[in-house]
Amino acid sequence: MNRTKKAISDAFWQLLEEKPYNKITVQNIVDCCQVNRNTFYYYFQDIPALTEHSIKDWTAQVIKNNCKFGEPVHCITPIVQELIRRKSAFIHLYRSSHREAFIRYLNEISLHIVQSYIDNTTEGMSISLEDKEVFVRYYKCILAGVVLDWLDTGAAYDLSRFCEKICNFFEGSGRRAFLKQMQGA
Repeated sequence: MNRTKKAISDAFWQLLEEKPYNKITVQNIVDCCQVNRNTFYYYFQDIPALTEHSIKDWTAQVIKNNCKFGEPVHCITPIVQELIRRKSAFIHLYRSSHREAFIRYLNEISLHIVQSYIDNTTEGMSISLEDKEVFVRYYKCILAGVVLDWLDTGAAYDLSRFCEKICNFFEGSGRRAFLKQMQGA
C-alpha cells in the first residue's frame, strides 16, 4: 500500500482510539499525519470512504497475518488480540454510523476463520458440502456474536479469557458432531 495512504489510515485509527467516530474531522486526520487536505482527498472521497478502506485493510491484514489453523483457540486468539489492541477504536466504530460496515467485515473475518478451521478439521472425512455449510454458518454466528456482545457491553469483560474458556468448554465438539453426522448418513 502507498505510504501516504497508509499514514492517513493509521492517523484515522489513532484518532478513533482517542475520540468517537462522529468527532473526527478531515482536518484532524491531516493534522495527525501531516499531509494537506488535497492529499487526503486524492486518496479518499470522504471519511466514510476512509473508514471503509481502513476496516477492509485491517480485515485483510488480520486474515493474512494471524490465522494459523489447528485448535480453535489458536484461530481465535490472534483476532481477539487485535480487537483488544484497538478496543477503543472498535467501540467507537460499533457505536457509529459505520457500524454496518464494521459488522460486515467482522462477519468476513469470522467466516474465514471458521471456514478454514472446518476445512482443516474435516479433511479426509466424507461430509456433504451442505452439512459443512451448516457448521460454518453456526460457528461464524457464534464467533461474531461473542465479539458484538463484547462491544455492546463496552468491552466490559476479558474477551481473551472468555474465548479461551469457550474453546476449552467445547473442545472437540465440532469434530464429534461431524463424526456423528457421518455415522447417521
